[in-house]
Amino acid sequence: MTAGNGSGGTERPTRTGRRPGQSGAREAILAAARARFADVGFDKTSIRAVATDAGVDPALVHHYFGTKQQLFAAVVELPVDPEQILRNLESAPLNQLGETILRSALGVWDSPAGPGVVAVVRSILAGSDDPALARTFLLDVVLERVRKRIATPDDDGRSRVALVASQMIGVLVGRKIIGVEPLASMPAPDLVAAVGPTLQRYLTGDIGEELASG
Repeated sequence: MTAGNGSGGTERPTRTGRRPGQSGAREAILAAARARFADVGFDKTSIRAVATDAGVDPALVHHYFGTKQQLFAAVVELPVDPEQILRNLESAPLNQLGETILRSALGVWDSPAGPGVVAVVRSILAGSDDPALARTFLLDVVLERVRKRIATPDDDGRSRVALVASQMIGVLVGRKIIGVEPLASMPAPDLVAAVGPTLQRYLTGDIGEELASG
């Protein structure tokens, strides 16, 4: 009698260990990605490795989340697609990178997605989320492409993008979390005009030889 004929003693085919693309697979992928990103960072994490950890096929990871950047955004529960921001940064002239970074960030913070971003930052500041994941997203996902554009043989740009990150965090906290006036209600163009040149100096200007050389 073949398997499946009759109600008793029927043996099911042995599972291969691959989790089907059904209930629980998405959660398993997110859990595996969160653990791997936190353990080895963004650059050393691959879609294939996450899929192996989750017991699914890499195609299923792409199906649910798209690119590695989008997977990371889902892990940190970012309510926007980081590729939109990255495209803006890559197309900006080098001498306008500072204002472009701030303008792009303000566009997200002041959009309907803004409360979700603020919620993520609040969670990190409160210690209820992993700060390593936020640091990885900011430095290894978003600002890494900027760093590669400004890097030179004598200056890898890491100190420069770290200064940019510190400035951006300060503006976000002051504008959206603490509500420091007039920063909180300042029109976006005025804020870009005020802070953009500082970001640009961090990126391409004089920040001191020791700091620039890392």
